[in-house]
Amino acid sequence: MFAQARRAVIWRSGAQIVGQLITWAATFLVIRILDPHDYGLFAMTQVVLSFLNMLNGAGLTRGLIQQREADDRSIRQLYGMLIVLNFSLGALQFALAPLAAAYFHQPVVTDLLRVQSFLYFTTPFVAFPYALLARSIDFKHQARVYLLSSVAGAITALAGAYGGLGVWTLIAAPIALFTTRAIGMTIASGHRYRPSFDFRGAGTLAKFGGIMATGQLFWLLQSQADVFIGGPRLSPATLGLYTTGLFLTQILVSKFVPAINDVAFSIYARMQEDPAAIALGFLRSARMVMLVAMPFYIGLAATAEPLVATVLGPKWMEAAPLVRLLALSMPAMTMQVLFSPVCDAIGRPGIGLSTGIVGAVIMPTSFLVGIHWGVTGLATSWLIGYPIYLAITAARALPVIGVSARALIGAITPVLIAAIGMGAVVVTIDHWLPAMAPQARVAILVAIGAAVYLGWLSLFARDMLREALDMARGRQAAPVTSAA
Repeated sequence: MFAQARRAVIWRSGAQIVGQLITWAATFLVIRILDPHDYGLFAMTQVVLSFLNMLNGAGLTRGLIQQREADDRSIRQLYGMLIVLNFSLGALQFALAPLAAAYFHQPVVTDLLRVQSFLYFTTPFVAFPYALLARSIDFKHQARVYLLSSVAGAITALAGAYGGLGVWTLIAAPIALFTTRAIGMTIASGHRYRPSFDFRGAGTLAKFGGIMATGQLFWLLQSQADVFIGGPRLSPATLGLYTTGLFLTQILVSKFVPAINDVAFSIYARMQEDPAAIALGFLRSARMVMLVAMPFYIGLAATAEPLVATVLGPKWMEAAPLVRLLALSMPAMTMQVLFSPVCDAIGRPGIGLSTGIVGAVIMPTSFLVGIHWGVTGLATSWLIGYPIYLAITAARALPVIGVSARALIGAITPVLIAAIGMGAVVVTIDHWLPAMAPQARVAILVAIGAAVYLGWLSLFARDMLREALDMARGRQAAPVTSAA
């Protein structure tokens, strides 16, 4: 099982990394061409798209993956459910578009949302093949498709930006990406299933999917509430600064961690009869994710100004203070999202649902308070709200997983100390450096930060580094921390 998990992570995460490098190269070029105003308008459409997407049947696919046995009828019913749900959502978004435009006081949002409705028609042909491949823990074929679709999206984005399409560039690129992914995934899975629209007897699958969708609703209430609350109160340009800063700081948690969670869910689902293995697997996953995440976030906060100037360009410099605030809140978010896959996989999706309700209260409340101080207050809300949310989630989920809070804290403490020490050194060196081009400044600070971080771990957490290297080489290292 370890070797299978390792291969799955390598293919899923490896393709994700390569695909994201391609996407990022295009994205950051596009950001430098487009204006904050374009990204503000796009963020307004994403609120609607995200809320309707919670009904797209993702929970149904997880229900199929989680089942040990599934007959042809239930598989065909899933296919039919995905088609009915998503085609209906496309029509609903088309109809609701004018209302969203009126709420945000931006008429062009109507046209943007109506064109984006096409995305729903691709979803069943991505989600269904994904579920079939994930059941067999086959991430090799889908990894290739993900890579190909990333290239298609990147080419479209660059063509649109250089062609002067403005905000429409941000609409066209995802359509190209998901259309390519839908075709590729259908071919890669090689399935011959025909959808069934007779949903009698599909109650168990629908119930599991309903719980997952409800949990997703509460997740969206917390993750999209900032734009929903701030959108009517901020100009599109200011909102664009905020959402682009958020995109930069959430790259790891939104692009790489989901790939790990996808694999983890499939693996945990196959380990349901071995609670001890699940507990130790969760500890190892949390430790390895934070080993990468902590220096990334602390480094973003420490180098915000030269990094924004280098990556986004001079017209985005007002986003630098927002990036610093948001980056410091992301470790809590990264840890928080690791809990749901294991709880869902062992048949306890209610944990994610209950903690989602908590988050849906804490985060919107934080945003409602923070918006009184403008965009800075909105960014600060993440730094205040998410640690509270993480603490409550951990208190609910850890007993179910079979891990103590002490074990989890012990597993990640060496990383936290090393990353904070690295940040302090980088900030100090930054004050000492003479004036220079931001690109050179970032290169120097990143090199110093990496040396300090790895040096600290080599001296004080050598076992953790050895475990990471063993996992990369395919060796099943003994865990350095128990779950007790």
